[in-house]
Order: sequence, then structure tokens, then C-alpha cells
Amino acid sequence: MRVILQQDVKSLGKKGEIKEVATGYARNYLLPRGLAVEATEGRLRQQQQEKKQRAEKEAKKLETARKTAAALDGQKVEIAVRTGEGGRLFGSVTSADLAAALKKRGFSIDKRKIELSEAVKSTGVFPVRIKLHPEAEAKIELVVTAKNGE
Repeated sequence: MRVILQQDVKSLGKKGEIKEVATGYARNYLLPRGLAVEATEGRLRQQQQEKKQRAEKEAKKLETARKTAAALDGQKVEIAVRTGEGGRLFGSVTSADLAAALKKRGFSIDKRKIELSEAVKSTGVFPVRIKLHPEAEAKIELVVTAKNGE
């Protein structure tokens, strides 16, 4: 009997796969537990349609990520912070601070996608990698300066 898996099933396959299984296994285990549905022509067409839509959606995400990466690549983002003796910061500059600075420039980027190469605890220039998509990333420079008058 052919079934379409609705969930990952150990030692059988992953969600969405079409598998040929014994009729008893399907009727007594997979179907009653909602782990699979019978692979009828209508369900197969529906699955193909959903797969096509997911692929189109993923392609749009990738295109958007590549455009954003191209716009970001090579930019310098300056953040002014309070400093103590010798240019040491009170605290550190985090990816959340950088995400807020980028938001002011019109880029809405999740702080979890920003990868700082090291903890930023002093003034200077630091390389930053922004992983927008597994196939699209941007490299920018973070310039940390001391606030005037402090």
C-alpha cells in the first residue's frame, strides 16, 4: 500500500515522502495514529502543488536575502558608546545594538543572524558577518566610537 507520511517515522522516512508499506502496517499502525494517509491520486496532486508552492516561496526568500545582502555588503555602521579609560566600553556592543543601528538605516535584520567575530569591548573597527540565508550573506564593518562629552 502506498502512503504519504504526515510526520517523520523512525526507520521509515520523513514527512512528505511517499512510501510503499505493508497493508497491515498502514491500516493498523500508520493510519490510525495519523502518521500517514493513503496515497490517492488527489492527495498526490495536492502534495505536488504544495511542494511547488514551498519551492516558489523559498526562491522568493532567497532573492530577497540576496538583494538585502547586496545592499548591505561593504557598509560601515557607526555606533557611539560611553567609554572609560583607554577606550574601554562600559559593557559591550552586542548584535542587538547592531540590529537596532541597521533598523535606523532601513534594514530589518534579526539579531540572531548577525555574527560578531569577537566580543566588542573597546573602540575600533570590527568585521561583522550577517547570515541572511544559507546561500546569502553580507560582510559589513562595525565602527565603535566614543560618545562626545563623556
